[in-house]
Amino acid sequence: MGLKERLADDMKSALRNRDTVRLGLIRMVRAQIKNKEISNGNELVDGEVTDIVASLIKTRKEAMDFAIKGDRNDLINQAEEELEILYSYLPEQLSEDEIRLIVGEAIQQSNASSPKDMGKVMGIVMPRVKGCADGNIVNRIVRESLME
Repeated sequence: MGLKERLADDMKSALRNRDTVRLGLIRMVRAQIKNKEISNGNELVDGEVTDIVASLIKTRKEAMDFAIKGDRNDLINQAEEELEILYSYLPEQLSEDEIRLIVGEAIQQSNASSPKDMGKVMGIVMPRVKGCADGNIVNRIVRESLME
């Protein structure tokens, strides 16, 4: 079953169970998918749907940071709940050790030797970890690896 079909099934389930948070979030994801399909003129594949979910995760994390700064526990709890739901639609996330292995291979492949080569390494790593790792974590690991 594709990600779009899973979202549709989960939306029906959320409707039946009266899970308003999950229902609202799934509707938002599906609306963004539909908007992207209309603008592209073709149906999205799972990888593109994953990109939409990842962008929503990034937005929720930023909202949570602002809620933390504003000491708004209600918004923090809501963002945490939404993040948990959104993460369930992404592939299993890579551990830092797995990311380090991929970064090490990319450094060898690109013959990178200094932080100036970060763009080369990121260009190799990001397509391999797309949807499976947070870009900020990857960026930090690449930076650390190139400093050594």
